[in-house]
Amino acid sequence: MRMLALAAVAGLLAACATATPYQPSETAGYGFREQTIESNRVRITFRGNTLTDRETVETYLLYRAAEVTLQNGQDYFVVANRDTEEHSRLQADGFGRSRYGFSYYAFRPFGGWAPWYDPFWDEPSRYREVTRYEAIAEIAMFSGRKPAGDPNAFDAREVQANLQGRVVRPPAE
Repeated sequence: MRMLALAAVAGLLAACATATPYQPSETAGYGFREQTIESNRVRITFRGNTLTDRETVETYLLYRAAEVTLQNGQDYFVVANRDTEEHSRLQADGFGRSRYGFSYYAFRPFGGWAPWYDPFWDEPSRYREVTRYEAIAEIAMFSGRKPAGDPNAFDAREVQANLQGRVVRPPAE
């Protein structure tokens, strides 16, 4: 019965696990946040969970840069510097049981009742690497037409129009 309950809980958690939606990070720890550095300069960060791929994190960062630029009444932004950090760790995979949690007990003639060690179930047998990405950029915002020859300059309206279809927002509560 206990195994059935654990399997049901694991199934529910797996069903709820989704990539980080486009949202402020204050609500869930993952998402975007910004910090004003000067009147026209902002540092923007987008932090994704382990189910959010690098491309999505970087797309959301650019989308947020366009949004912040337009909210500040500007037309284009220039990316002063940009970086994507990768945070990886090993995570146990499988249905192993802890020797110190619930386990089998066996009667031993000279030792009485004692936990039975099962090498196949007592420790997780597989590990997998999980990675989380965090993109950071400093942008400077300006009015007017973007400079034609600057590859770091982005028209905020055009960025927003082109990336809008790739932005997944959290479900309405």
